[in-house]
Amino acid sequence: MDSRTDHRFDTQGAGITVQRALELPGLRSGLPEILAGADRLGRTVRWVHAGEVPNIASLLKGGELLLTTGYGLGTRPAEQRAFVRTLAERGIAALVVELGPRFSRLPAALVDTARTAGLPLVQLHREVPFVTVTEEVHTEIVNGHYALLQRAEEVHRRCTEALLGGGGVPQVLGILADFGGNPVFLETADGRLLYAAGAGPEGADPLQVWEGLRGPHKEAPPPAGSVLVDVPGGGPGTAGSVRARLVLLPVRSPLAPVHRIAAERAAGILAVVLMQARQEEELAARGRGDFLTDLAEGRISAQDAPAQARVLGFKPGESPLLPVVMRIGDSLSHGGGWAVLARAVSEELAAVGVPVLLGVRPVEGRVLVLLGLRAESERAAVADRVAAALRAGVERAGMRRPGSPPPVVVVGVAGGWAAASAGLRHAAETATAAQGLTDRPWYDARRLDIDLLLWRLRDHPDLAAFVDRAIGPLREHDRRSKPPLLPTLETYLAHAGRKAETARELHLNRQTLYNRLARIGELLGTDLDDPQTVLALSLALRARRHVP
Repeated sequence: MDSRTDHRFDTQGAGITVQRALELPGLRSGLPEILAGADRLGRTVRWVHAGEVPNIASLLKGGELLLTTGYGLGTRPAEQRAFVRTLAERGIAALVVELGPRFSRLPAALVDTARTAGLPLVQLHREVPFVTVTEEVHTEIVNGHYALLQRAEEVHRRCTEALLGGGGVPQVLGILADFGGNPVFLETADGRLLYAAGAGPEGADPLQVWEGLRGPHKEAPPPAGSVLVDVPGGGPGTAGSVRARLVLLPVRSPLAPVHRIAAERAAGILAVVLMQARQEEELAARGRGDFLTDLAEGRISAQDAPAQARVLGFKPGESPLLPVVMRIGDSLSHGGGWAVLARAVSEELAAVGVPVLLGVRPVEGRVLVLLGLRAESERAAVADRVAAALRAGVERAGMRRPGSPPPVVVVGVAGGWAAASAGLRHAAETATAAQGLTDRPWYDARRLDIDLLLWRLRDHPDLAAFVDRAIGPLREHDRRSKPPLLPTLETYLAHAGRKAETARELHLNRQTLYNRLARIGELLGTDLDDPQTVLALSLALRARRHVP
């Protein structure tokens, strides 16, 4: 089901068009001839009225299809012109005159005035029962209303299925945005943006639309044709309260009554979802995560990013921007909550003392952060504090399984908005590739490029074959015998072949270390002092995390 317009119905007014009314059997049998307003047959017909009195305009409300045999039109041109003008001013959909005893053809004054006023004027060359026309048009109007309700109910069904399938508020808003063909926003009751879905004109990010039309103008009326629907609150003493507000803005195409109906259905679903604790916090954090992900993936330009970041409360000024990504990965505990995590991390980061934009991406298991530094020289010190805050937040949120390794934190290069985009993307990819590394509080993304390259080759059979050739005998030895030798080789290579430092870290005496290194060389058939051998072994040890 989509929002494309059916030419029979005017979804703007929940009626039918003049064109459709003329196509129904009743009027079609009268051999209708359009004398004026042929370009306005898409007007809405909300009702049909038949009458023969001169002042009939006073009985109408607008949107009617007026049927007459012409006895109320008057006999003088001035009366006929006045009759048509008052109908046009009343806003009727069209005037249909049946030729017969009163007129064999419509007077020029009538036709000319209708053309000037832009009022569709139709003459019927054969007699038709007006009651039949009325019944047919009213039946079509009722069917049109039913069709609108069916389309809105289809949206409600899809939203419900999305939630039952594990989706959340973002999925519901996405369905509503697709249906309406316009961006959809969820605001707090006081006008603070929680989440945006859909796209603006020419694919513009919805944050740009919200900033231009809602952000600085919360107290002003929304643009004409907008749809605002309150999401009710819940709980004791909250009867009639507003928890949030759905806002649909007609920036790509007009909104119709069916879109309001669909929004009202969706609001009922959202009210239930938002009754769960901290849902607004999670939505806001996910909205910021979407922005940072779009920035990383190039869907938001460096030129547009500052204004959109301001919408989300991030105002770093001209400061260098530091991208940081934490990936929780397999340590994620489903007993925790992303809203709790976002709040805990935000509270921990408050002590860092720099502007912070923090977002979450539950699907990828990521927390993305952008910070404004006072100077690039602060990078290492701020990264230390941010990494500690991120990991502390995970512990407070209870999202790490007992015994699992801590989440990986990767820090990108500091710079402007263009650098932030590339840095976030690089850090996010590297954080995935770095899963399983536990020896540092945080990693410089630039120092993990080899791990990223190996991770990208993880499904290539040549990588597994390389690891097997390089260290396969050691892996087989460690599966069958003790002590394991791979940790010895890894530590030895990490210390660039310095035996004294290796022995101290492994708590071995030198002779024991020499014996183990000799055994490693024997099993591998290699010389551990050969630079090419050392390089191959180092790569194999780093690659083994990515192959079975």
